[in-house]
Amino acid sequence: MSLTPKEIVQEDCKRVTAGQTSLLEPLRDERILITGGTGFMGTWLSEIITYLNDNFDFNAHITLLSSRAGSFQNRVPHIASRQDVDLIERDIRNLTDIPSNISWIIHAAANPDNRIHASDPLRTIDVIVNGTRAVLEYAARLPDVKKILNISSGQVYGAQPWEIPGIPETFIGGLDCSAFNASYPESKRMAETICSVYRNQQRLPLVNARPFAFIGPYQYLDRPWAINNFIRDGLIGGPIRILGDGQTVRSYMYPSDMAWWLLNILVQGSVGANYNVGSPEAVTLQELAEKISGQFPKSPQIITGLSHDTLLRSSKFVPDTRLAEKKLGLKITIDLDMAIRRTILWNQMVPLKKD
Repeated sequence: MSLTPKEIVQEDCKRVTAGQTSLLEPLRDERILITGGTGFMGTWLSEIITYLNDNFDFNAHITLLSSRAGSFQNRVPHIASRQDVDLIERDIRNLTDIPSNISWIIHAAANPDNRIHASDPLRTIDVIVNGTRAVLEYAARLPDVKKILNISSGQVYGAQPWEIPGIPETFIGGLDCSAFNASYPESKRMAETICSVYRNQQRLPLVNARPFAFIGPYQYLDRPWAINNFIRDGLIGGPIRILGDGQTVRSYMYPSDMAWWLLNILVQGSVGANYNVGSPEAVTLQELAEKISGQFPKSPQIITGLSHDTLLRSSKFVPDTRLAEKKLGLKITIDLDMAIRRTILWNQMVPLKKD
């Protein structure tokens, strides 16, 4: 008998938490605020926490803050309707009337879609920079804040040198501040600086996570990222189109691993530290397209568009995750092949509506 979409997610939650729930004991009976709480990350964080509530009596209460809270009730009703979940529709830059009994904060309010960064860069900057400051001003007034996790981005490192297998947290790169999509990584850098200021001056217990790339349930296939587009192309019968020569290198983490890592960084992470969140399993886009094509009964054709200009734009974006693995004991539980299979299965059953 085939799994339902909810059962797929429950399986993923069971796999990633197996024998590890004691690591998150500090969240038992606690109240957690997740900004950007109805997005891809917030949804998966909610799935893991509510799974712990249902199966291990964690009794954690989640407050999801989002500017699109209303649509969440239609997209993920089994989370939105729960008694242990509160939905607040609010702009991140305006945090009046937010509960004061919050003890843990995950700040994940930002749109990673680079089409938005290019079309409305000033809003991108405003939301990330001023939104982060608003969250920290709110946190500074809380009577019992225990830890704040700021969701930054792996893009703060700038371009990855080809000779480096994975970017470590100690890497200091440069960004082209005049690039058309610079608003997002530059804003994330500034947000980390703001966090550092509040950590030093207000003594807020802050830790940063730097996410890389992900694929899995709840992620829209119309997003401008190669793996999403490849899976979408495969689902409609192909061809799978590669823009460029296919030698760009990426890695992709499945979202149950992502959410588990983020929660462990929140609870176990050292104040002031930065942790990469992603998969170290590198793959070229050509290899990725072949993996995806092979998942369908009739393998779709792969079309590669090669030109001198696109060749020059080939890039690499892969994290070094040894810090999180060694210091926090984190690991990947779903490899890329399984991630692709489960994402295809999910999207065959759940054609997600646009938010």
